[in-house]
Amino acid sequence: MSVEANIAAFLPRAAEERPDAPAIYCPTGKGGAGKSAYHHYTYAQLNAESDAIARGMRAIGIGRGARTALMVRPGLDLFALTFGLFKAGAVPVFIDPGIGVSRMGRCLAESEPEAFVGIPQAHRARLLLGWGRASIRTTVTVGGFRLWGGYSLNRVKALGGDGKGDTGLEETRPEDDAAILFTSGSTGAPKGVVYQHRHFSAQVELIRGAYGIEPGEVDLPTFPLFALFDPALGMITVIPDMDPTRPAQVDPRKLTTAIEEFGVTNMFGSPALLNTLGRYGEGRKIHLSSLKRVISAGAPVPAEVMERVLAMLPEDARVVTPYGATECLPVSSISSHEVLGETRSMTGRGAGVCVGRPVAPNEVTVIEISDEVIETWDDVEPVADGTIGEIVVRGPTTTQRYYNRDEATRLAKITHPGEERVSHRMGDVGYLDDEGRLWFCGRKAHRVVTPTETLFTVPCEMVFNTHPRVFRTALVGVEVAGRITPVLCVETEEGGAADWKTLEAELRDLALEHVHSRAVQRFLRHPGFPVDIRHNAKIGREELQVWAGARVR
Repeated sequence: MSVEANIAAFLPRAAEERPDAPAIYCPTGKGGAGKSAYHHYTYAQLNAESDAIARGMRAIGIGRGARTALMVRPGLDLFALTFGLFKAGAVPVFIDPGIGVSRMGRCLAESEPEAFVGIPQAHRARLLLGWGRASIRTTVTVGGFRLWGGYSLNRVKALGGDGKGDTGLEETRPEDDAAILFTSGSTGAPKGVVYQHRHFSAQVELIRGAYGIEPGEVDLPTFPLFALFDPALGMITVIPDMDPTRPAQVDPRKLTTAIEEFGVTNMFGSPALLNTLGRYGEGRKIHLSSLKRVISAGAPVPAEVMERVLAMLPEDARVVTPYGATECLPVSSISSHEVLGETRSMTGRGAGVCVGRPVAPNEVTVIEISDEVIETWDDVEPVADGTIGEIVVRGPTTTQRYYNRDEATRLAKITHPGEERVSHRMGDVGYLDDEGRLWFCGRKAHRVVTPTETLFTVPCEMVFNTHPRVFRTALVGVEVAGRITPVLCVETEEGGAADWKTLEAELRDLALEHVHSRAVQRFLRHPGFPVDIRHNAKIGREELQVWAGARVR
């Protein structure tokens, strides 16, 4: 076993090399007029805090392999706790706080945490709703009162003491479980993705190599989990003052103020957040001179959103969009230069969304679409380049399994005879072009199969999204007289629904211009699409299908 295999091993090295350098800035909740007050940890402080937590956690029985639900708001405690749990060899369980109480309960029952670390509100919900009642044996409260017993975080750190030379870093193997990250559940029930230490280490290296990230850069990650990579990449983290469960409703003044105040060079934001930021900046001619790279994921980034964001940045800056999933990230990547210079026009004609070339050493294969289990790679049937099929990936960040979801694992993973590592079925459809670029055509589960053809969501929707009065569209299949009929749900730009009948007629004419959209002749205007919790960008098509089914006869 090796201490170096532990994903937290970078932290003591960073603390030794640059002890007084700031590692993480977090908002205090104070401030006003679009500004926020911040407090921070240096690398030495973050390392020392996480060391004490690691030793204290082991002292109370939260050690190697202990699954530990972690429900703490983004802040210094969250980062110290996460790295402390990694150092202790424990397995933190991360669940999106906005998925709802019933789903939260199912996730906790499924992940079987032995320990629960959370703020008082999380503990009250745990007790009232019975979360983890069958498995949780040890509890830690972060701040507030402890009427329910257990340990306070301060007590845990006191038990950890100064260590007297003990760094708190547990020896782990690359294949040891490091964390369980639940998917957002935007296309089904959330599933707990098991990350091994090697997966996190590989992600750090792939992200560093793909985007040329250098030590000393300043990052503004608007999705908290992405911030956990920053110290390993040598970046200073500035946590934005926002509700991470509502990125589309972010206050763009606070983002631009933080970028300017800290000289942010790198930013992660979902397409919905970038849309809000770009519209704000466009109206006020804002220029963010330090920002050289914006990374966006969660859903395809519309070209017009890229343009608005780029207008705020220096001339040599770029927007980059990695493609991937919780189970495997990053898979491929493309920059705004290529999108706006070439692939945008192809997308508008229904080619799908280009998500770039695979990030080495990932291997991307497109196979025949199947909804059944594929046991081994010997059973795989690849399709020719240019043919839409199911996207399959194998690489160093490809996770092996879901926790306590054997059937979901069998459906999503393909084994390779004689090898331990697997390929992951992304659940998406797309194709490879003759230049080796991957094109995304939607979720496999969302394809609309009519008696005469199969329609894929993204190529079809992008045709209609070119209309200036359309914000976004969603294709769903509705049963009419015993047959599946394609229906396009339409969300218009502000003021764009003033004359719906005229717009509907124009969309019907637009459909006839492309062979893959001609079958769409039913249109419904929707006041505002349901979207996922994590990024506010993935459309809740299952809800829209029910909504459309009640209106189409």
